[in-house]
Amino acid sequence: MAKILIIDDERAIRRALREILEFEGFEIDEAENGKEGVDKAKSGVYEIIFCDIKMPLMDGMEVLDELLKSKVETPLIMISGHGNIDTAVQAIKKGAFDFIEKPLDLNRILVTIRNAKDKNSLVEETIQLKTTVKRFKGSSIIGDTEGIIHIKEMIEKVAPSDARVLITGENGTGKELVARSLHDNSNRRKMPFIEVNCAAIPSELIESELFGHEKGAFTSAVKDKKGKFELASGGTLFLDEIGDMSASAQAKVLRALQENVIQRVGGERDVKVDCRVLAATNKDLRKEIAEGRFREDLYHRLAVILIHVPSLNERRDDIPVLAEHFLTMVCAEHGVARKSFADDALFALQQTDWSGNIRELRNIVERLVILCGDKITGSDVKIFANPKVQ
Repeated sequence: MAKILIIDDERAIRRALREILEFEGFEIDEAENGKEGVDKAKSGVYEIIFCDIKMPLMDGMEVLDELLKSKVETPLIMISGHGNIDTAVQAIKKGAFDFIEKPLDLNRILVTIRNAKDKNSLVEETIQLKTTVKRFKGSSIIGDTEGIIHIKEMIEKVAPSDARVLITGENGTGKELVARSLHDNSNRRKMPFIEVNCAAIPSELIESELFGHEKGAFTSAVKDKKGKFELASGGTLFLDEIGDMSASAQAKVLRALQENVIQRVGGERDVKVDCRVLAATNKDLRKEIAEGRFREDLYHRLAVILIHVPSLNERRDDIPVLAEHFLTMVCAEHGVARKSFADDALFALQQTDWSGNIRELRNIVERLVILCGDKITGSDVKIFANPKVQ
């Protein structure tokens, strides 16, 4: 249950508030003046603070100023028996969460507490989202081997254009990261980046997913729905594992690329779309074309620029820097002090056969962080990563 701090120089008010709030199940702490209240509030253990305005030594507005200066984000609810509209407006403008006049009304107090708790939840979610975004933005393509340097140079040249790019490579090599880098360095970076995994969507649903559908187009189509082409308008559409797309969907994607229009499932109206299309596959599309499973005309529409992402086994010299990167990331995610690799551990990782590529390396590093001590050794890698020494 929430822990609440009451700052008020009147003992009767503190006692009355305590009785009300403890009856509702809250944990209560008190401060009899502003200075004591500020010292307690800075501890950061409270979810909500009630603060009187008229107090000796330090009044409520000074408490508010001090907490704002100290970047205390706990919602502060001002209370006063001498309040007026101007005082309330001034407090809210400065950063108070709410203002309640004495005598205190139970229902008003409980509603304000509920709203303050909702605000706390939103702040926490925002912090988590910012951390996630920061982590993704920091996930630039790591490595200095010849193949990776070539990819970075290609991204620098190609990203500012609207040219379509086909990204090839084995599963787990980082094809999505290349696509995101192309988007983040393009003129469309402020618009949506929409990803569709063509292999994960059943063939009977892929057209609805890509192009949307009209109400009544099929049994479960209870309302109109925009497809990914429309949602990505102005931004980038990333078609991952496009080699697994059905033949009918391929034909519609080809039309969308040729004419920049789509037609929703069950609809007759053409919808104009404006999105840059990036595609990726782990298949040999030339072979798929020869065997009649992929349209050659679609291939040529998609493969204006070709970028091949090498496997991890082809870039073993990048493994130490990748492992260190994932070590920092995983330790932060698990809330543990950063661990370190011994030299023989990095060597052992370089000798591993990475059939799962970057994705597998990241998982192994996470396993090592969880199961090993502060210094990860070559013996740890041999036990938990099962390397095959060449």
